[in-house]
Amino acid sequence: MYYRSSKVQTLITLFFAYTSACLHERLSRSSLVKKQDTPLSLLSPEETILVDSISNTTIAQWSYYYTHGAHLAGKNLSMAEWTAERWRESGWNSSIVSYDVYLNYPVNKSLILTYSNGSTYQPLLEEAVLSEDETTITHYFPAAIEVKKAMPASGSADSEFVYIGRGQQVDFDRLVELGVPLQGKIAIAKYGGPFRGLKVKNAQEHGMIGAIIFTDTAEDGNITEANGYAPYPEGPARNPSSVQRGSVQFLSTYPGDPTTPGYPSKEGSPRADYSQVVPRIPSIPISYVNAIPILAALDGHGTTGDEVNRTGWVGALNVSYSTGPAPDITISMSNLMEDTITPIWNSIGIINGTVGDETIVIGNHRDAWIIGGAADPNSGTAIVVELAKAFGQLLSQGWRPKRNIVLGSWDGEEYGMVGSTEWVEEYVPWLTETAVSYLNIDIGASGAWPYFSASPELHTLATNVMKKVLWMETNRTMYDVWFEYTQGSIGILGSGSDFTAFLHKGIGCLDVGAGGSSTDPIYHYHSNFDSYHWMSTFGDPSFLAHKSMSQYLTLLAYNLADRDVIQFDLPNYGMQLDNYYEDLLSTIDTTSQTVDTSPLRNAIDEFKAGATDVQSLEEEAVATNNSELFTLVNHKYRDFQRGFVSQGGLPNREFYRHLIFAPGLDTGYEATTFPGITEALEAGNASLAAEFVQKTADAILVAANIIKT
Repeated sequence: MYYRSSKVQTLITLFFAYTSACLHERLSRSSLVKKQDTPLSLLSPEETILVDSISNTTIAQWSYYYTHGAHLAGKNLSMAEWTAERWRESGWNSSIVSYDVYLNYPVNKSLILTYSNGSTYQPLLEEAVLSEDETTITHYFPAAIEVKKAMPASGSADSEFVYIGRGQQVDFDRLVELGVPLQGKIAIAKYGGPFRGLKVKNAQEHGMIGAIIFTDTAEDGNITEANGYAPYPEGPARNPSSVQRGSVQFLSTYPGDPTTPGYPSKEGSPRADYSQVVPRIPSIPISYVNAIPILAALDGHGTTGDEVNRTGWVGALNVSYSTGPAPDITISMSNLMEDTITPIWNSIGIINGTVGDETIVIGNHRDAWIIGGAADPNSGTAIVVELAKAFGQLLSQGWRPKRNIVLGSWDGEEYGMVGSTEWVEEYVPWLTETAVSYLNIDIGASGAWPYFSASPELHTLATNVMKKVLWMETNRTMYDVWFEYTQGSIGILGSGSDFTAFLHKGIGCLDVGAGGSSTDPIYHYHSNFDSYHWMSTFGDPSFLAHKSMSQYLTLLAYNLADRDVIQFDLPNYGMQLDNYYEDLLSTIDTTSQTVDTSPLRNAIDEFKAGATDVQSLEEEAVATNNSELFTLVNHKYRDFQRGFVSQGGLPNREFYRHLIFAPGLDTGYEATTFPGITEALEAGNASLAAEFVQKTADAILVAANIIKT
């Protein structure tokens, strides 16, 4: 059958879409959503011990430790050892696993704007030192204020410049349509939309010779100085000097160490050419206050932002967001980096279960661009240390889980999920044989509103466990608060954090955190102001969001690790496949192409039938307490998702093997469903789309055969 039909989007999909990323989008809470009043679910005796063992006081202590020392990737061995020791004290078998990886570190940078009359503007390119916030003070913490980007090219550029909006491919399409000259120019890009590395990649591919990326207060909702709020540290608005650092590796092509694609980076490992996954042009991040003179210099030149008429093009600064270029107004920029092969260190903790061939992995990254990192990543790190302590209480009473539980404190995430990717590449045979799920927490708490993304088999368990947690010592369950914030929307996994390598080896994942709404204090992502002082003053002053999130993640891990039957919902996976299929039909309808999707439709139907059958087998196992049936069902649940990665990788980015969802080629963070088909259609390649209809159908059939009873 041939489909050329449109799909009516559901209200939830229209209202809210997630992007899986280190940074979560600030949402407006809707007055249309009625507050829920879900009763608190009863806890088992073991669950009660876990919940009661978690303390916001000790979490704050863990946070203070992690936010007061250098932990840039490759420079944090003492923190890796400290983390492993805390786990060891709680009864976990702990160790350090190292890798020798390619990283680069900044040496110096500069930026000068020269006007047509010869006058110049030279921004400081560093963040303010605040007496109230000790980790911004350089004589206490010498590494505190250096503004970095990872994986940019060393180099310099001197040219006129063009504002490119958010730097997505569709923005460049509009610039080309308008006749704006790009070749040989420097790109000025606004944060938001695609991952920052793809802004640089798109600029490079259009012949531009440098890139400058700035934060715009349009991202800050209502909490701005323009609306009367004082900036940090006096108030909740953004400090004008704040800069978002970050990697510019092309993550939608390949994460991990780009010199060792597909194999772990050990001493003596052969090194591959990495030029296809890192930029060749220099790039520098700047604050919005430094961006204003640059953008203002383009006023009256080129096409105004309103006339460009592109999503996210116009921000909230007092400029016209014109494209430029402005004749004889130039930028001279330079960025010198030191390339090196250097050790990084993952801390690993293990509790061996009674069923040795089933494993739950829980992870969070430990490295940060700055001394603080109170939200990213140290809210998650403190939560995981507290989780380890809670499980230690059960261990001390003689408890042992059915399934192995592994903790990972990953190094090098900020450069491109390096530590977790290398670990997965080293241990992939064992993970393929035993891994049930990977649970990720990155920004565990930068505000009071929980959210999560997950592969569909985990949706039901993840929401049910929320009903066991009282949120932030109120009388509301975590489920009710989550539902108010998200309208019940669960994100689809793209990329941007450490679940990525697990997912694309066929291991189901969940990524959870808590953030602010559009009326909450501004979280200074990847800035020196993501500090313990900010967290304890504005972000989560009593560390109660940290506490509730730790209780949630601990209970989720416990329920996955210790129930007789793995708590998966495969019929929900089938229902989500139906939703993705309808989205695909909608995509086809927007193109001029005709694609036979019947093999995919038939494969989904077969998977859904198998999902119903294996659920019935699970019910029989529970009713009869049959241990052999438990094992049979659990192994089907453990293994089925391997089918989705069984057909090879996506075109020109073979790392990404999951054919149900993957990061979008031009987003880097946000997921694309049925990516092989969808992106081929968007590129106008009908034959490739047809090829991936069959490959995706075959992948689903492999999964269906695994769950067949």
